[in-house]
Amino acid sequence: MNVAEQNDVWVSFFDRVRHASTRVLLLDYDGTLAPFTPDRTRAFPYREIPELVSKIMRHNTRVVLVSGRAATELLFLSGIQPQPEIWGSHGVERLFPDGAYEVHTPDLSHRHALHLAIRSLRDCGLDERMETKPGSIAVHWRGLSSERRANIEKKVRAVCVPIARDAGLELLPFDGGIELRAPGRNKGDAVNTILAEAGKGAAAAYLGDDQTDENAFRAIKGRGLSVLVRSEPRDSVADIYLRPPDELVHFLRDWLSACGAEKWK
Repeated sequence: MNVAEQNDVWVSFFDRVRHASTRVLLLDYDGTLAPFTPDRTRAFPYREIPELVSKIMRHNTRVVLVSGRAATELLFLSGIQPQPEIWGSHGVERLFPDGAYEVHTPDLSHRHALHLAIRSLRDCGLDERMETKPGSIAVHWRGLSSERRANIEKKVRAVCVPIARDAGLELLPFDGGIELRAPGRNKGDAVNTILAEAGKGAAAAYLGDDQTDENAFRAIKGRGLSVLVRSEPRDSVADIYLRPPDELVHFLRDWLSACGAEKWK
């Protein structure tokens, strides 16, 4: 899509936001609202993001974070107040603004296979690189040299490929690592649930950066706007592309303006 075509999509979409009675803004976190960092415990959002998103929430918009992280991690990182709804672990967890919590538990055979993988990865010395979540195990290598990354990936694949094959699990790369996951839930499921709850006529957008967001882009196709947010574009089914942080901030400011924020200050 060229610049003129993207601008036409932008103008048309925000005209819809302006006139909608229901608005839904779905946001990935790492790589979208927050830049990647070698220390994932310090992945804080771009400077203007928390205040902008908080203002959008106060102006008749349901904001939902949809992340590969465990849901509770975003309570301490996002800086968004009040707490928005959070779907964590690629749609496996749902944390409501009032603190209510739901989780989709994998079946017993998948849980056993994941526990086996955890023990085997620890035996390989990867404990510090592992992130265990409901229904998955992620191994991170962001910030490491290409040699160390290749060595870690080799170990992970040696352990996880046979386990994934025998147990019917998925071994999926992401930006900065690889994840062993129980099948059946992804970010697209979160999008489908949220849009069904919002009802027909809702103005909705999903913003994300990585391959795990493609399921969400496909789920919102024809029902809202899908936005790829990255420093460099890549092949994607997303409707438009934004470069963070400036173009991301521009998008959020336009959303706030379309909600009539100037009238309510």
